[in-house]
Amino acid sequence: MKLKENVQIWLKKSLEDPIVKILAKNSHLTKTQLETLLINVLAENISGKPLKYDEKARLRLTKAKISRGAFNRTLRQAEENVIRAIYTVILLGYLGIFESTTLDPYIEVANKLQEYVEAHKNIPISSAQLEEQLKFLKMLREGLETSLKKLANPSEGLP
Repeated sequence: MKLKENVQIWLKKSLEDPIVKILAKNSHLTKTQLETLLINVLAENISGKPLKYDEKARLRLTKAKISRGAFNRTLRQAEENVIRAIYTVILLGYLGIFESTTLDPYIEVANKLQEYVEAHKNIPISSAQLEEQLKFLKMLREGLETSLKKLANPSEGLP
């Protein structure tokens, strides 16, 4: 299978993940910026070799041809949004807002997300264990989706 097909299958799967959808919807990244950032960061891992920006631009999901310049502009915007989000977190920590109990629900969701990621990494080989693990993952994912949607509602979030 070609690199483009592999990357696009992986991108579609990632962007269609229900948790990714909720997180992306409530982030500072547009869908295009997220896709571009994912390609820039992870496409070389899939290909196993360094890629030039014009090669990365061709990996986008869009049917239209994307120039290297457009890819780079979108990538720069995505990186700026990520940096701003990190600075926001640092600012809130510096001002002592993280010590407030109002952030406890966000910390709980972050811990559940970590548990979900770890559970995905530890999928057992035996079919009996696999069935139990899949049930656990489904319950965990549904709980995460519910919690994330609730936290995304401004009336439920920070005061």
